Amino acid sequence: MRSSEGRVASTALSIGVIIPSRLQQIGPNEHFVERAIASALAQTALAEGDASLAFIVGIDADADIPPRLAARSDIVWARSDACSQAGALNAGIAAAGDRFDCIAFLEDDDRWDPNYLTWSLGALKRYGFVSTTQLEVDENGQIIRINDFPTPSGWMMPFDTLRRVGCFDPAMRWHLDNEWLGRLGESGIRRCHLVDAMAPANIALAEQVRPWLANVVRFGGANLEVTRHTMLAPLVTRLVHSRSGTARIAVDPVLTQQSQAEYARLTHRYGRIPW
Repeated sequence: MRSSEGRVASTALSIGVIIPSRLQQIGPNEHFVERAIASALAQTALAEGDASLAFIVGIDADADIPPRLAARSDIVWARSDACSQAGALNAGIAAAGDRFDCIAFLEDDDRWDPNYLTWSLGALKRYGFVSTTQLEVDENGQIIRINDFPTPSGWMMPFDTLRRVGCFDPAMRWHLDNEWLGRLGESGIRRCHLVDAMAPANIALAEQVRPWLANVVRFGGANLEVTRHTMLAPLVTRLVHSRSGTARIAVDPVLTQQSQAEYARLTHRYGRIPW
């Protein structure tokens, strides 16, 4: 694992932030998507003039946009022709078009650390794709664990990477991120996975204390490198709650079977479950 200086270019980059959302509420006066956008607007890279953000929110075909959200001028709404995460993401990709230098994804119940953009843009000076670990918290804000799987909320890439790899597979319901990462691995694009300063220094140590980080190294493809940043905690905070797909799979035998079938398809296609 290498050290990174985390420096960014002086020219501001335009970044399209695609947020898939079912417009769920945190409480009576706030939606998850509002909190996610607020975390993006709090980035130090914006204050320093290194980037500009535009938000594209992908929603299901039958979603009702609350009037308060519909009135926001900083959101472009992208309605899917389906009711699925892949549909919402792909609608956002279509709405973003090719007008941005970079594309990032942020699930609506996740948040970026204020330094997320600084480190990700710094890595993009050397790589064609950046992912990162997450700090998982519960609905009361209590820390659960560090999750080293590269969920889309930590993905950032030049537009050309998205053009080459393509949209999300609509046939995948639960593991569309794994499938997309599999195509990324086949593309030959250099990839960086950012980890916190407390992460193990090598794969042998990761196998002992953070086996999912070892999985990233093993199953991320030949062009992946793991890079430490200097922050003590991960750059993305991920909410774990009872309405999430992971929680539903754990308690519903039908959904468990669907998940296992997708894993079997991935193994057949890529020879592994891509990380």
